[in-house]
Amino acid sequence: MTVAGFIAEQRTEHGVPHTTACRALGVSESWFYKWRRRPAEPTSREVRRAELAERIRHFFAASGNTYGSPRITLDLWAEGWQVSENTVAKIMADLGLQGRKPPRRRRSLTRQGKRKAARDLVHRHFDAVAPNVLWVGDMTEIDTGEGKLYLATVIDLFSRRLLGYAMGAHHNAALVSASLKMAAATRGGQVDGVIFHSDRGSEYSSAAYNELCDRLGVVQSMGRVGSALDNAAAESFHSTIKVEYIHRHRFATRTEARLKIATWITDFYNTRRRHSAAGGLPPVEFERIISKARAEAHQEAQAA
Repeated sequence: MTVAGFIAEQRTEHGVPHTTACRALGVSESWFYKWRRRPAEPTSREVRRAELAERIRHFFAASGNTYGSPRITLDLWAEGWQVSENTVAKIMADLGLQGRKPPRRRRSLTRQGKRKAARDLVHRHFDAVAPNVLWVGDMTEIDTGEGKLYLATVIDLFSRRLLGYAMGAHHNAALVSASLKMAAATRGGQVDGVIFHSDRGSEYSSAAYNELCDRLGVVQSMGRVGSALDNAAAESFHSTIKVEYIHRHRFATRTEARLKIATWITDFYNTRRRHSAAGGLPPVEFERIISKARAEAHQEAQAA
């Protein structure tokens, strides 16, 4: 026990005045009262909570101020922290940190073409057991200082990885074709038999797009007219990119928007953003882990 602590205890336990105890121990009363006014030493629990709060701030900032408590909890677990999601949520509330907000309602770009649409092969079952089994795609518009910029996407539902994307001033068959070509190139060109699901927009039912699908071996599938739920997985990605990035920025030109959106996709969404449909892992990491596990299982089966 410290001298000051002993003096304080004598008053509490035995009724000895501070003046008497200080004089008996040869210390000044001013020193004792200064000690009493000192800030209390933080407990180990308080130190841990302060460190935890700092890591939560770090992961929240690293996500572009978009992660809620579930994804930040996964980041903390990966770093070795033993903490519950409820605790993370409470600390975030205390710090005033809020994840993504509800999406804005967007205007549909779908204009049904005159050509016969492909039949629906998916029926709202947005799951795939392996890469290159089921892809989905859609288009959305982005405001810039130069006018509208359109984004076409292709997503692999196995990992939710964005395989292909294209941006331009017009939403047409050339734009959706460019996104599909990029997706095929990302997969090394080996995409024969993959199902590509979209809405019934004229771009996807055009002769040029149909011919590209035939050339790549892609099987087209289309949802019903006016039903966003029939292409909900693609709609979900566009909601994510708008809420978590696009609506948080202003783009002076289409070129600026293209560069920054492409950077967000390649440097964050595909490689670092945790996705609930990919076991809480980033899409690229999820694919790598599953591919490695399946290769090892195949080798063991051959060796047996």
